[in-house]
Amino acid sequence: MAAAKPRRGAASRPRGWGWHPLTPEWAEAVVAGSPVRPGEVVVDLGAGDGALTLPLARAGCRVLAVELHPHRAAVLRHRAGQLSVSVLEVDIEEFRWPGHPFRVVANPPYAGINALVGTLTRLRWLRSADLVVAEGAARGLARRHPGRVRLGERLPRAAFRNPPPDTARVVHVR
Repeated sequence: MAAAKPRRGAASRPRGWGWHPLTPEWAEAVVAGSPVRPGEVVVDLGAGDGALTLPLARAGCRVLAVELHPHRAAVLRHRAGQLSVSVLEVDIEEFRWPGHPFRVVANPPYAGINALVGTLTRLRWLRSADLVVAEGAARGLARRHPGRVRLGERLPRAAFRNPPPDTARVVHVR
C-alpha cells in the first residue's frame, strides 16, 4: 500500500487519520469534569461533528471548533445552528490561538499530541486544557511535564463511537 501524501505543515504526519468521536454520554462527562464556565471561550481541537463542541456550547461557552475535515466541519456547522460556535476549517498546527483568556476541551487527533501539549504549556492566555488522549501517551505526557500535566479519568474503548485500539485518558494541562 502506498504511503499517503503529507499535509502542508505536517511533513511527518500522513493525510489519513483515525477518528474516534466520543459517545454523547462520555462527551457530556468530559465537559462536566472540565473547569469551563458559561461565557468563556473554549477551543475544541479536532472537533469532528461536534461530540464535545455541542455540550460545551449548551453549557454557555463560546466555542472555537477546529476541524480540518470538510464534511465533518459542514455537519458541525449544521448541527451547531444558533449556538455560539465558530467552526474553523484549519489544521491544528496552523490554528491561531486566541489573544485573550481561553480554555481547551478536546479529543484531538492522537498523532501530534506531544507537540500539541508542548505548545499548550507555552501559551500565555491558556487557562486550562482537558484532552482525551491514548492511555500510553497520557502517561508519557504526565512524565514529561510533571506539575503541568496530570492524569484524569480513564475512558474505555466503549466511550467512543469509533473505538480506538486501546483505552484513553483525559489529561489535564494547567
